[in-house]
Amino acid sequence: MLHLKEQAGLMFLLLLTIIGCSPKVETNNNASLINITAIPTVNPLLVRFEYNPVLRLEVYVPDRSSAVTLSTLEGQFDAKNLNDISKLEVYRTAEPTNMEKGELIASLVPGSKNFSIPLKATLSPGVHHLWVNVLLKENANMDGSVKLKITKVGDAENNRYAVNQQLTNHRIGYAIRKPMDENVKSYRIPGIVTTDKGTLISVYDIRYDNSSDLPANIDVGMSRSTDGGKSWSAMQNIMDMGGPKDNSGVGDPAVLFDPATKTIWVAALWSKGNRSIAGSGPGLSPDETGQFLITKSTDDGLTWSKPYSITNQVKNPEWRLFFPGPGNGITMSDGKLVFAAQYWDANKMPHSTLVYSDDHGKTWKSGVGAKTNTTESQLVETEPGTLMLNMRDNRGRFRSVAVTKDMGQTWKEHATSYSALQDPVCMASFIKARVNVNGKLQDVLFFSNPNSAGLRRDITIKASLNNGETWQPANALLLDERQCDGYSALTKIDDNTLGILYEGVNRMQFLRIPVADVIKN
Repeated sequence: MLHLKEQAGLMFLLLLTIIGCSPKVETNNNASLINITAIPTVNPLLVRFEYNPVLRLEVYVPDRSSAVTLSTLEGQFDAKNLNDISKLEVYRTAEPTNMEKGELIASLVPGSKNFSIPLKATLSPGVHHLWVNVLLKENANMDGSVKLKITKVGDAENNRYAVNQQLTNHRIGYAIRKPMDENVKSYRIPGIVTTDKGTLISVYDIRYDNSSDLPANIDVGMSRSTDGGKSWSAMQNIMDMGGPKDNSGVGDPAVLFDPATKTIWVAALWSKGNRSIAGSGPGLSPDETGQFLITKSTDDGLTWSKPYSITNQVKNPEWRLFFPGPGNGITMSDGKLVFAAQYWDANKMPHSTLVYSDDHGKTWKSGVGAKTNTTESQLVETEPGTLMLNMRDNRGRFRSVAVTKDMGQTWKEHATSYSALQDPVCMASFIKARVNVNGKLQDVLFFSNPNSAGLRRDITIKASLNNGETWQPANALLLDERQCDGYSALTKIDDNTLGILYEGVNRMQFLRIPVADVIKN
């Protein structure tokens, strides 16, 4: 039975119909025939990428209603954003996830701050999901953001429904590599470093055929930026050990810069045949075991040496496999070059460790394992001669941390180990940078990973202002809430700016991040 107010509303609509008037009402959601909830997304908008959702509209059509046909989405930008935007789009999905699998139902090239997107979407009783997507111009401002809100939704009956939403604020980033660039199916495993000239050197897996790990048809790619990551050069293939017919692949790169010799070093794993984790065995030769490969550039990344193996210098022949971090290496205060590494012992148990050179890359040595059942790690020099290793722990839930004062010959587990930094069993980035904190230069440890104990999602940067002794929740910045492949790599661009290269799904994406956005306490 209808309540008196509902009866009165129906009588009013009937009267309008009898006298020939169309109902043109502007109403809030509580009094409307449909209910609309605006849910902003947390993710960057990427130059060179076609899927940049800024918000999702959850539209509920009550069971007692007939189908509703929506005709317009009205909204506005912050006027400063307009020159960065090439197109607005609307997608429709049945579920509240993954806009990329939705149906494109409308688009508009915006010409002013206020916009109205015409659409024709007939919604039956139930819950429906409409996504607003932004495509960026090639020259979009990487230090800017896109601010947008939907203000009203109109239907074919000339009703206009108010949408209660604040301006979204989305960072602008760059898709350095995305699926089918150069006919490659997948790009994974980021590493990044800044040279003394300010050049950014990014490295990654070129996974030609699919997203599978080694052994597979994989090479190591490299892209350069000479303007702080605002634009990027064409990809170079810097490590290629043979194509599919040769049954060889090389991947899992790590990169470091030696300021004394102006040399960029890249390390990676070469699998000749099935010589990666599953198929590698004891020994030192490429036919027995995976190879710890090195290449270098002495001209700021323009050209690269032929890759060569240092396996016989750093691997115990009894181990089944020995290879890099991946991600970033470091140069210590005394000039030593150090890469994080991992080995799988004779019983196939993994251990995180390190390799280092005390003669600027002429020879290399290795440490012992810091902790069992740990793999991909990264390291920093907290004090002169003291290295902190931050490890992927296969036990799950948290990162493990250990410290060495003798180049990895002995290790001590740190107080924050397996407690301070949650992790879904994934590679993470860990760097030390001298940056501007409240007007003063200070050494800060930065960490990035999927900030979750379960799924790989919620890419987050965290900062520690006391050499990793504590990680204050206030000094954390969520960048991307979407589920992803999860690997990331950080670098310092300048005293006020970080760069992060991280994985979406089969793609490499880069953001410039103000230090002040991370450090708030």
